[in-house]
Formats: sequence, structure tokens, C-alpha cells
Amino acid sequence: QVQLVESGGGLVQAGGSLRLSCAASGPTFINYAMAWFRQAPGKEREFVATIHRSGGSTYYVDSVKGRFTISRDSAKNTVYLQMNNLKPEDTAVYYCAADHNYGVTKWRAGSVDYWGQGTQVTVSS
Repeated sequence: QVQLVESGGGLVQAGGSLRLSCAASGPTFINYAMAWFRQAPGKEREFVATIHRSGGSTYYVDSVKGRFTISRDSAKNTVYLQMNNLKPEDTAVYYCAADHNYGVTKWRAGSVDYWGQGTQVTVSS
């Protein structure tokens, strides 16, 4: 069982930055690939980025490439999402996810092992 707790969300103006954190419980963090999803009101949950178990490979959805960076610290059992040059369309609840099967590719929300509770990110124009 893996528990995920996100933090770092908030209100920011367009062009600003935020760093989200996701703390994972349990000694098996290294066995899981990690990802971030987001869900805007009235929309489906959308894949944002993923990072390999080793931290050596990453994959991003086109809309965030060059602006967002996913990273992980295995010593702290934590995965991060650094978000720069934020846009109003980035406004959503951001969710951390863990899965033991997925590789460095686009994940499907319907087949993820574990989810966090989500953290709200609001970008004002």
C-alpha cells in the first residue's frame, strides 16, 4: 500500500511559478514510476508528466513541455512538479499518481495503482 500526499498548490498570476510536492509513504517508492495528472472543472483527468523509477527518464504532455519539470528524490520518497510560466489554462486540481507497470509514456487515468488527494492550482490572468 502506497499513500501519496500532495502539497504546494495555490493562487498565482499568469507567468508565475509553483512547485508541487508529492510525499509517498512506504519503503517501496523506488519500485514505482510516478506521474502528475490534472483535472479542470467539467473536464476529464488529464495526464501531465511522468518520471521513471530511476529518475533517469521523463515524458510530458505537449502543452507543458518546456514549462514544467518533473523530478524525484528517492531519499525523501518525494516527487516534484516545477511549473514555470503558468497560464490560466493550467488551472486545475493536480494529482500525484504511482504505478508499478507504466513506463515513460502517456498514462491512462483509469489504470493507475495509487492516487493522492489532489492540490488546487489557480492561475489568474
